[in-house]
Amino acid sequence: METGIACYSRGALLPTVSSKHSPPSISPSFSFRNLKSSSLFGESLRVMPKSSIKMSRTKNSSLVTRCEIGDSLEEFLTKATPNKGLISLLISMGEALRTISFKVKTASCGGTACVNSFGDEQLAVDMLADKLLFEALTYSHFCKYACSEEVPELQDMGGPVEGGFSVAFDPLDGSSIVDTNFTVGTIFGVWPGDKLTGVTGRDQVAAAMGIYGPRTTYVLALKDVPGTHEFILLDEGKWQHVKETTEVGEGKLFSPGNLRATFDNPDYEKLINYYIREKYTLRYTGGMVPDVNQIIVKEKGIFTNVTSPSAKAKLRLLFEVAPLGFLVEKAGGYSSDGHQSVLDKVINNLDDRTQVAYGSKNEIIRFEETLYGSSRLKGGVPVGAAV
Repeated sequence: METGIACYSRGALLPTVSSKHSPPSISPSFSFRNLKSSSLFGESLRVMPKSSIKMSRTKNSSLVTRCEIGDSLEEFLTKATPNKGLISLLISMGEALRTISFKVKTASCGGTACVNSFGDEQLAVDMLADKLLFEALTYSHFCKYACSEEVPELQDMGGPVEGGFSVAFDPLDGSSIVDTNFTVGTIFGVWPGDKLTGVTGRDQVAAAMGIYGPRTTYVLALKDVPGTHEFILLDEGKWQHVKETTEVGEGKLFSPGNLRATFDNPDYEKLINYYIREKYTLRYTGGMVPDVNQIIVKEKGIFTNVTSPSAKAKLRLLFEVAPLGFLVEKAGGYSSDGHQSVLDKVINNLDDRTQVAYGSKNEIIRFEETLYGSSRLKGGVPVGAAV
């Protein structure tokens, strides 16, 4: 629902991130030698002026600012949180998403490798995205550790433990469909301190995804701010707040991943047949980012990726499932691995994998009841396909 929200602020100003800073050293196994820092951070980020913050008083007289549709990313974050480190990190990642969008749109892809005329001939576009994101985290100065699906080992980004963050990301989810010009995206989650294992998705302080399609958007959510927020990349290169989602309602729209699992998972087959019989609209692209993003944008629907004895889990809890679960649940939706919210699953290893469903409350109830006979979200008579 597109409504204004109250975001607490203590008058924090954005730190200036400049190409003058030299990146701290990181793990010897990782190198930025193929990148020029000026390609991403050639211009200092703007400091948001105090005069652009709108102030109001609530019933309990606490001074608040309102995050509004039309705000820039910098304005929104300054109103939303007093944490300068988190602001710096999310703005730095926004800079990387902007650059990745340009690289994706200008890459000429053949087979598995993508090349362009900007000195990136040796890099597939997903590896280029990976390097840009690591560079962004280094230049934020507030990231302690980071890891990605391409580099699944903790990399020291040089930031502090106290007051710093650790970030896990999928640099280009759906990279195998770049050559067909389908929508692809970036996923990342932000955890406080220096831990990315022994934590849950609910411990995230923020999560986001970048969507590279006909439009480029930056969808993010913060732990202490209501809703999930969409920013669009304007022609002049700035991010503008265009949508806030706080409720995911009911609607007949489905995105069924891993359909090969229906061969030896009869309960998943039963669920798919229910969608077809009830005349749900199929909206499945083969990319997890656009398929989950449409639930947030359309404010309805269901995404499933179910396992079976012959079709094992492929989706990684740390890099994909938990961050997207955070975005969906902050938007007013629900997530499930069949028994619990994916945000309650402990991440024991960087490579932990799981099945998942995202959607409205009734769709998650139907998912859990159909696959396992009951739902934690509802007692009594089963719904829909579970009957």
